[in-house]
Amino acid sequence: MIKPGKRLRELIDQPGITMIPGAYDALSARIIVSHGFDAVGTGGYAATGTLLGEPDVGQMTMHDYVDHYGRVAQSVDVPVFADADTGFGGPNNVRRCVRAFERAGVAGMFVEDQQSPKRCGYLPGKTLIPVEQMLAKIAAALDARTDESFFFVARTDAAAIYGLDAAIERAQRYMAAGADMVLLQGADTPEDFARVVREVPGPRFANLSNARGKAASTIAELEALGAKVVTFPSLALYAAATAVDRTMAALARTRSIVGIVEDMMSVDDYNRIVGLDAHNERERRYDETAAAQSKDLVQAGNV
Repeated sequence: MIKPGKRLRELIDQPGITMIPGAYDALSARIIVSHGFDAVGTGGYAATGTLLGEPDVGQMTMHDYVDHYGRVAQSVDVPVFADADTGFGGPNNVRRCVRAFERAGVAGMFVEDQQSPKRCGYLPGKTLIPVEQMLAKIAAALDARTDESFFFVARTDAAAIYGLDAAIERAQRYMAAGADMVLLQGADTPEDFARVVREVPGPRFANLSNARGKAASTIAELEALGAKVVTFPSLALYAAATAVDRTMAALARTRSIVGIVEDMMSVDDYNRIVGLDAHNERERRYDETAAAQSKDLVQAGNV
């Protein structure tokens, strides 16, 4: 069986751009995979909204994420790439985080250089740790890996605070420290992204987040500029929130589900996504095996 980190690396190394939609829970991950996507993302923005119903301003713990991401990873057979916020502290905390995420079945993760408590990268009020502290976290993360294929990305939020020059300088140092890839948060315009591709070594990571608002680039543009990975960390979350909001508004307005359920997923499609047939077949097989074993024991006079 190919380890999830190795599979993620293979996807990134293949020609073209790898699209990684973000899942907000295990069900959305299954839906994503059912449409042929080869990897799933999991982010703090979606996790905080889903689990707490609150904004992404750093109130989630490592254990919250491990539990949540683990369920997502166990629900699908494709690599899951995860958001690890700031690594939840200093180098020793990052070390624990890498080990915990590995055990949860995650293929890789990113750690950002914000001060804790962090904030969503598209919110104001962020502050950064010194470069040297982030380099120490990167070293700790790389040393902590029990699986060398576990994919580690260093993210910098410097562009929104100090400008793109400072963000590129940080990114260059993070790559030199051994990160597999660097994410420059906020370098979203085609011009900025093209400069990042020219000046920062390694495969390039693009982020099309609903938290930003209207996307600055299309997928085709990003691929032409040299992006190897593009994530959609909150697309499924916003789609689900929109559908629930509209459905509840219609129910409150009409006091009826007529005209609502007709537009919904069928029970057959839902059962297909959650794998009901496979569950039933597995149960039938185990029951038949147990019955045959019991019969053999009776015939042999052992019971």
